[in-house]
Amino acid sequence: MDDKRTVDLVLEGGGVKGIALVGAATALVENGYTFARIGGSSAGAMVGAIMAAMQHANEPFSRVDDIMRTIDYMSFLDRRPGARFLKWSTRAADLWGVLFHLGAHPGKQLDQWVRGVLKDLGVSTFGDLVFPDPGSSLPDGDSYRLVVTATDLSRQRAMFLPWDLRAHGRDPDEYPVARAVRASAAIPFLFEPVKVNSQFGKLTLADGSMLRSYPIEIFDRTDGLPSRWPTLGVRLSSPAGERAKATPVTSPISLMENLIKTTVDSTQVRHVSDPSSLDRSIFAKPKGVRWTDFDLTPDQRTSLFEAGHRAATKWIAKNPSGPVGSHQTIK
Repeated sequence: MDDKRTVDLVLEGGGVKGIALVGAATALVENGYTFARIGGSSAGAMVGAIMAAMQHANEPFSRVDDIMRTIDYMSFLDRRPGARFLKWSTRAADLWGVLFHLGAHPGKQLDQWVRGVLKDLGVSTFGDLVFPDPGSSLPDGDSYRLVVTATDLSRQRAMFLPWDLRAHGRDPDEYPVARAVRASAAIPFLFEPVKVNSQFGKLTLADGSMLRSYPIEIFDRTDGLPSRWPTLGVRLSSPAGERAKATPVTSPISLMENLIKTTVDSTQVRHVSDPSSLDRSIFAKPKGVRWTDFDLTPDQRTSLFEAGHRAATKWIAKNPSGPVGSHQTIK
């Protein structure tokens, strides 16, 4: 793998705005980039899983866009059987789900959709995405084409799947990729968290974006050896500024959304604002779409894709030699 345009790709979380990640990745592929490994959180985990499975199946990259454009996001907002008694009020059904299941929606449709797409591409467990790589600084048995983040609420820490499963007495190769994606995308209060049996007890996993929305450092080497290829990341947000416009918090829903966003931003600002992280980041910030707008129109889907494609194209024009800098200590 000596092509100068080989990179490890990291994809930020961002709900339905993840279609912009596909646009950015498409622009990179069109300009000769290939991806050794992919890391992601939430929407980035979903897009990354499909991309990794495409590579596994040697399918043309264009199929990723085809798949993402046909997602019925509204179907992900499924209901439990008991919610039929609350059809008179969706808010009552949501509250019932949060109170008794920790999430308004069970997330089964999301899990089944991802599982079905991956199965069609020959991927079920992380064992299907093993990446033979003797030159890595990773421990033996930890080299995979995909790594996704989750938040372990039961132990208050970030979790990297499949890497951290072995420490919990689980075989990473046997763990379903779709289940890891489902955990990474479990937006608090919206989707029920994912439970994982561990030697430390039952883990409760939720949205990876809470602690590692943009894990740009995930593939950085730890042994001090020079890089073999760099990491390149795609963000769905822009660098925070002191002049950012204030957004009034006027309802319980906006309070919940802003609490989550504040938590996410506070955990990201230290490492993603570092110059070395900025240098290897593409900022594909879509406008006019919120991360929870599950009822996307065809025009909005196209707009999201084009925003990502445009941002990556501009980055490539500005950086014709690819990511550069001393920070390229990559696994």
